Order: sequence, then structure tokens, then C-alpha cells
Amino acid sequence: MRNSRLRALWLAFPLLLSACALPRPPEQVTAPTPAQWTTPLPHGGSLPVLADWWRQLDDPLLVELIDAAQAASPTVASAAARIAEARASRVAAGAALAPNLSANLSANRSNSPLSGGTGSTSGGTGTGLTATPAITTIQAGLQSSWEVDLFGGLRASRDATQARLAGADAKWHEARVSVAAETATNYLGERACRRQLAVATSDTQSRAETSRLTDLSMRAGFTAPADAALARASASDASARLTQQRAQCALLQQALVSLSGIDARTLQARLDAAPIDRALPAVHAVASVPAEALAQRPDVYASERDVAAASAEAGAALAQRFPRLSLQGSIGRLQIRTSGFRETLDSWTIGPVALTVPIFDGGTLAANVDAARARYDEAVALYRANVRQAVREVEEALINLQSTDARAGDADAAVQNYQASFDATSARYQSGLASLFELEDSRRTLFAAQTARVSLQRERAEAWVSLYRSMGGGWLRPGSTTTTTSTTATSPS
Repeated sequence: MRNSRLRALWLAFPLLLSACALPRPPEQVTAPTPAQWTTPLPHGGSLPVLADWWRQLDDPLLVELIDAAQAASPTVASAAARIAEARASRVAAGAALAPNLSANLSANRSNSPLSGGTGSTSGGTGTGLTATPAITTIQAGLQSSWEVDLFGGLRASRDATQARLAGADAKWHEARVSVAAETATNYLGERACRRQLAVATSDTQSRAETSRLTDLSMRAGFTAPADAALARASASDASARLTQQRAQCALLQQALVSLSGIDARTLQARLDAAPIDRALPAVHAVASVPAEALAQRPDVYASERDVAAASAEAGAALAQRFPRLSLQGSIGRLQIRTSGFRETLDSWTIGPVALTVPIFDGGTLAANVDAARARYDEAVALYRANVRQAVREVEEALINLQSTDARAGDADAAVQNYQASFDATSARYQSGLASLFELEDSRRTLFAAQTARVSLQRERAEAWVSLYRSMGGGWLRPGSTTTTTSTTATSPS
């Protein structure tokens, strides 16, 4: 009875030790965030409605371009591969906590000579060997081994891989949002470029017509040659700007081709058919509390998971400095056959129970702990820096949106009034009451105002995209109860 109790205590000893765990750095760290945004929120701030934000533009071509870009993006594909790698690492780390079992089966057939006796023959006395029977040996067995997680090192490794998997999933969403934002920025830039191209084309045609009429007037002797030269120079200057503008639009189109993988001619036809003027939707997706808003950024969440993983890895490295306990066992069956004889033997073993204690390694394990803690400190610093950068990106987007919104009315009024001034000056010039210099000065002013308005429209569109990107682009933190009005993409399985 006493031996049974001792045996039970000995078998339970590894399980009792497995509850031990060594201290490790905290998985959750704080990062300073402002109590509120310094820039006034559009519409006072409301719950996020960000998923598939590009669909709010009601532009089918933009939706098609973003879907194609996300499918063709090497960044998204790489992020998906990292998810698969992290998932495999998590499975392997979890399997290390459980016993492993392996089986073997072997068969052997041999012939061993045996010494024979001395016998008499009819021809006299002789010595010989008897025939040796063949022996067949068949052996099957199961072997098992288990490392008892005495100080939580294996559990820490499992936690680290789980955190890495969650971070990889968030980075995949961040890659999708980044590709969508880059594609939308280039597309909206191409639309703005076409609006500017229309302005430059109209300006070039107007200057060319003025140059033609001035040249005719000079030949008739009504206009000085200097005025004709000024008109020709103005027309040439406008023609050069038009050529440059076409080149800029072509570059933006090539960027879209590269991002989406769509054939250049097909994309050009689609761009030519699409309208170049679309109103931006109202901004209504900024949480009033920065900490809540930044919690929905996948890159910030990925940084948090990096901290948790580094914390667990530091704990795993520390556990390597302490004793390790392993237990092995096996069961087997052996069968021997020879000359009508068959015998079966069963066997089993429990053990050895091995305790490995590191004594001297030249400081390797201690150095590994120091390196793991240094990586943890780095992860914490990167997380806090990422939060500060996130705050900056949101504030910058809000400032740009507020600024462009405040300037939009003035830009429209400037174009309207400069257009009226140019029309009046043109009428006076045609009636001989204004000089060519006055006409060109009025034209330059109008062109500058039109260019400024197009640039302002492009700046506002880029700020709109930047805001949605800086707010996470519709990604929801795991466990979040916030819902969106449109479908959010799921990560690759």
C-alpha cells in the first residue's frame, strides 16, 4: 500500500511541477495618447462606418481598380503567406505541449549455421553439418515521449506564436487598406490631372486663337510686331504646359496599370469613358476619443501583438535556464517463427524519467535571455512610436480636410470672378479698348485660379483617403462589437 502511494506521488510530481511559471515582461503596455483631437471633427464625430470606404464614391471603375490591385499586390500576397507561416508555427508550438507518439514495424528473416553431430555412413566414418532452419522475426511497437512544461517555457512559446498569428492577420488587413488607399490616391490624382488637362487645353486653344488673330492684324498693319511676338510666345508657353500635363496624366495612368495589372489600352478606354468629376462623400467616421479611434488601426494592433509575442519569447528564453523533465515509454510485441515453431513476446517500458539541469554553458542561456528582453524593449518602443505616428496621421488628415473645406468656397469664387474679368477684358480687347498685355495678364490670372482650384480638389481627395486609411479603413479589432454597413473582407485561411 505504501509503495502504491509513493508510485502515485512520483507520477503526479511532473504534473505538479508543470504548474510552475517564471515571471516575464508585461504583455500589455501603455502608450500616451491625447485626451481629444486638437482639430475639430467633421460632423462632430460619430461611430465608424468605414468598411469598403471607396465604395462611398459610387464609382464602379474605382471599385474595380482596387479589387484588381488587391488581387495583384505582392504585398498582400506576402502578408497572406506570413499568416500561413504563423499558423503553422502556432500548431507546432501547441503540439510541443502534448506527448508525441510514434510507431515502428520491422521484419527480419535470417539463417544461422548450427554445428552438426558426427555420424557414420556406409562408406565409413565422416563429419558434416546439419541443415540450418530459417528464422523469421517480426517486431511492432509504439514509443511515446513527453517533455513536462515545468516552468512554462513551452506555454510561453505557444503564446508567442498565437500573438504572432494575430499580428500577421492584422498586417494582412493593413496591406489591403494600404493598397486600396494607394490605388484610390492614384485614381483620384488621375481624375484631377484630367481636369487640369481640360483647363490647359482650353487655355492653349484660347492663346492659339489670340495669336492667330494678332498675326493677321499685324499683317494688315493694325498691330505692332511686338504684340504679335508676345501672342506667339504666350501660345507656345501654353502648348508646352499642355504637353507636360499630358505626360503627367500618362504617368498616373501607368501607375494604375502597374497597381491593378489591367492592360494599358483597356484601362485607358475605361478611364476615357468614366466621368472626371465626382463629389466626395461627407466625412462621418471619426471617433471623438483618439484611443478608441486608434484601436481600430490594424498596424497599431499588430504592434500590440508584437509586444505580447516578445514578452512570451522572453519568458520562454528564461525557462531554458531551469531544469527540464522528460518522460518516455513504449509497448511492443515480438514474434519469432522457425521450423514450425512460433513464439510471441509482449514488452513494455515506462521511462526513463530524465531531468536535465543546465550547469555550465559559457553564458549562452543568459545571453539568450538578455537578447529576448532587448527584443521586448524594442517592441515596446516601436509600439509607442507607432501610436504617436497614428495620432499624427489622423491629425494631419483632419487639418488638411478642414483647410481644404475652408478654402473651397474662396477658390470657386476666385475662378468665377477671374472668369468674368477675363471675359470683360477679352471683349474690350476685341473692340480695341484693351491692350494685348492686359488680355494676357487677365488670362494668366484666370489660368492660375483654375489650376489652384483643381489642385485644391486633388488635395481634398487625398486628405479624404488619408483620413480613412489612418482610421483603419474599416478593419475591426478581434472581439469588437462595432458593426459596419458593408461587407468587410476576411483574412485568408
